[in-house]
Amino acid sequence: MNRKGLILTTLVILLLWQIIATIIQLPIIPGPIKVLAAFISEVINGKLSPHFLASFWRVIAGMGLAILTATPAGLILGQSKKVNLFLSPLIYLLYPIPKVVFVPVIMLIFGIGDLAKIIIIFIILFFQILVLVRDQAANIRPELLNSVRSLGAGRKALYRFVYFPATLPSILTAIRQSVGTAIAVLYIAELFATQKGLGYYIYFQGSTLFNYPAMYAGVIAMSLLGLGMYFGIDWIEKRTCKWLFVN
Repeated sequence: MNRKGLILTTLVILLLWQIIATIIQLPIIPGPIKVLAAFISEVINGKLSPHFLASFWRVIAGMGLAILTATPAGLILGQSKKVNLFLSPLIYLLYPIPKVVFVPVIMLIFGIGDLAKIIIIFIILFFQILVLVRDQAANIRPELLNSVRSLGAGRKALYRFVYFPATLPSILTAIRQSVGTAIAVLYIAELFATQKGLGYYIYFQGSTLFNYPAMYAGVIAMSLLGLGMYFGIDWIEKRTCKWLFVN
């Protein structure tokens, strides 16, 4: 989406929000001006930033772990029919399961610290990246592989100069598709026995302090986290996959 379209959409959403708040006139639905003022106040007084950084760290760590493990696994599955045939039943069994159902189990196994929340994000992204990378690697044209082999390239060179560049768009697409789900599950995970994170902040402000403008400020912060990561992936894709944007 271009910048003008994004600005226009944001203004329309804010206008509709203000109209709804004016019509309903309930404390639980403050107008965007009050929420923006609360957001600025919470950032300035330092109450919101630690929660944002805690959530940001958990998402980045989970994403990094998923990329480092799912990418090579997907490449191996994509170029080895025997390995793929052996592991496909397990993948097809686990892939469709909503990963949010694993939250209580992971919390019981790994405790209530950052590790459990990072693993939850990791599981969500892992299968998305694994399946897309595997399918992309399996569909690389044989003539491309043969031409590189004819130049004396070994297996490592094939992975570095053929398989990885060919599957990089799939990796970024998988991350882009999973960001929203990862943020949503992170919110749920941060409701359990923690005092840091945007999920905790939103719940505490709304359900304990009944500070609804601050609660919506937390919602905005979590939305900015998701949007920032989404647009960040777009930026990385434009820098690393330039051939996709050649007219």
